[in-house]
Amino acid sequence: MANPLARFEITEAEIDRVVARFYERVREHAMLGPVFAVHVTDWPTHEDKVARFWKNAILRKPVYDGSPMQVHRAAGNVRPGMFSTWLAEFDKVLREELSPEQAEGWSALAHRIGMSLRQGVVERETLPGGIPKLK
Repeated sequence: MANPLARFEITEAEIDRVVARFYERVREHAMLGPVFAVHVTDWPTHEDKVARFWKNAILRKPVYDGSPMQVHRAAGNVRPGMFSTWLAEFDKVLREELSPEQAEGWSALAHRIGMSLRQGVVERETLPGGIPKLK
């Protein structure tokens, strides 16, 4: 897998296109769709915010102000096992919409961020020492 911090060529329009295509799939996905539906009522605004996140992460444009970790931890219905499904669907969209170099670069970054978010959700669901919270 590519270095998740490596720069790669991509335009803002390509980022917008990938985000829009991904969320088209999410809305129809049997597992992910209902999770997002609980939280997202205005898809264009959500997609714009996520696209700004990626423009900040990839292009280093200071256009995003937020905390994905805080949002995912506070959601309450996001579970650690969902991240592998999210990333698999995201990777499919990347491969369909971008060049192999762009898809590989963005995928590496998404997997690194996904691992961090997953860890944040795991921490929310465990007690000290990794003991699962059963309630």
